[in-house]
Amino acid sequence: MNFTRRNLLMIAAAAGFAGAPVVAFAEGVLNVGSYPNNPPFEYKAESGSFEGFEVDIVTEAAKRAGMTVNIEGYDFQPLFAATSSGRIDVAISSITITPERLGSQSFTQPYYDSDMGVAAKTDGAVKTLADLKGKIVGVLSGSTGEKYANDNKDAQGFAEVKGYNTQQEVLLDLAAGRVDGVVSDVPGMEYAFTKMQGLAVVDRIKTGEQYGLMMTKDSPHLAKINDALTEMKKDGTLQAIHKKWFGTEAPADSSTAKEAPLPKA
Repeated sequence: MNFTRRNLLMIAAAAGFAGAPVVAFAEGVLNVGSYPNNPPFEYKAESGSFEGFEVDIVTEAAKRAGMTVNIEGYDFQPLFAATSSGRIDVAISSITITPERLGSQSFTQPYYDSDMGVAAKTDGAVKTLADLKGKIVGVLSGSTGEKYANDNKDAQGFAEVKGYNTQQEVLLDLAAGRVDGVVSDVPGMEYAFTKMQGLAVVDRIKTGEQYGLMMTKDSPHLAKINDALTEMKKDGTLQAIHKKWFGTEAPADSSTAKEAPLPKA
C-alpha cells in the first residue's frame, strides 16, 4: 500500500483526536459533580463513595428518571465551568439559585431553604455582623457568601474579603486567627462546628436563599429530574431524606415540602 503525504497527515490527525480528551457519557447515566467536603449535604466517605443529603436527593431523582448516577469530586468554583462545558450534567454543593447563575446555568426547583451567617471564635470579639468592621472576612470563592461580602464590603467596613478554595481551609484559618470572621451558608457551618471546637455561627444574615440542582443550561435531563423532585415532595420522600440528615422534618411551607416552578432567569 502506497502512503502519500496526505495519508500520513490524515493518520496523524486521527491519532491526535484519539489522544484528546473527549466528553463521552454512557446512555442512562447522570454525571454529577460534587464538592467532597460539605457535610451533611455531600462528603466523601472512607470507602470512597459520596454520601449526604444532596447525594440522596440526586440519586433518587435519577432513579425515578430511569437513570443511574456517576459522582465525581470537584472544588466548589470549578463546578460552574464543569456544568457550562457539559463535562457534568448536574452539580451538587448547596448551590444557591440566583438570577446571575441562571444566566449561564439551569436549576431545578428548590428543595432547601437557607440563610447566610457570620462565624467567629466563641471567645473572640466578633459577636455580630457589625463587629466585622475593620476586620478580615473569609469566604468560599465563587459562593454567595463571597458575593455578599464583596457587595457589602464598603457598607459594612470590612478591611479585606479573603477567598478560599475550600470551606475547610477558610474555617481552619478562622480557628487560627488569620481571618476574623467567615460569611457562609449557616447549615454547612453549623454541621462543621459539631466537630470543630471553639467556633460558632454568631449572627444570621436573612437572605431567603434556596438550593437547587444546578444543571447544564437547557439540559435535556432538566424536565425529568425536576418532575422527579415534584414526585419526591408529594410522596414525602424529600421529607424523609431531610429527617435522615438533619434529624427533623422541614417546615410544611418550605421548599423541601412544597412544589415550586422551575426558576427562570
